[in-house]
Amino acid sequence: MTLEYFQSDAEDQSVIGALKRDGACVVLHQVPDEIIDAVNADFRAPFDDLGRLDESDFNGYTTLRISGVLGISLAAAKLVEHPRVLAAADAVLLPNCGNYRIGSLTGIEIWPGEGDQVLHLDDTIYPLRLPDVQLQISAMWALNDFTAKNGATRVVPGSHKKLPPALDDMESLRDEVVQAAMPRGSLLLYLGTTLHGGGANRSKAPRAGLINTYALGWLRQEENQYLNVPRDVAETHSATIQRLMGYCRHPGEDGHLGTWQNPDGSWIED
Repeated sequence: MTLEYFQSDAEDQSVIGALKRDGACVVLHQVPDEIIDAVNADFRAPFDDLGRLDESDFNGYTTLRISGVLGISLAAAKLVEHPRVLAAADAVLLPNCGNYRIGSLTGIEIWPGEGDQVLHLDDTIYPLRLPDVQLQISAMWALNDFTAKNGATRVVPGSHKKLPPALDDMESLRDEVVQAAMPRGSLLLYLGTTLHGGGANRSKAPRAGLINTYALGWLRQEENQYLNVPRDVAETHSATIQRLMGYCRHPGEDGHLGTWQNPDGSWIED
């Protein structure tokens, strides 16, 4: 099985159809170079200063990672709230929630010498699986060219249709892996139930990406946006970003805040 690739002017419904069918797809050149340049410039110092703090067997020891992205880069917000990504999240998540939130935002820079990351599912952070319900969706942005040699993300198309215990031995599906090679500014969309992992970097230069995950609004967020992003910075972002960060309630009483408890208007009440 292969990944389907789309041009940046493709209809949302075509992209969403491939995502639901195959569990992943790629949109080429989704944003212009100037946005990618700005994000890379914002990420450079945090990568160098903080990127090794999350080293582990899972994350790797030759890979830099940064969180708190919306407190680091205003330019990255353009990727987080990109209409293409939100259209996909709307289609996948809104049938099962009133709104959705950022699950996590992580800058990842894989350096030469890093091996293949273990194949995994992003939604295993939640200890449940519901029939025909996706708990989250992921968007991987290429901040430079992703190639088979420099560690392009590995995905297993169709794996979202396989249920445990078939995935207990995830590495048994290694032969079904394809790599999402794509030029900078391109977008890989995949479901939380799609098997994937970072690729080995056998080149002479690092490859960088930004992974955005979006989760059902009634689930706890993987990354605490309230503490990882300073309040004064959060207020500089758009209302869309603030809602995605979690500065609003889920329909019903989840996250409710009475008007008398919201004197400065920071909590968005629809």
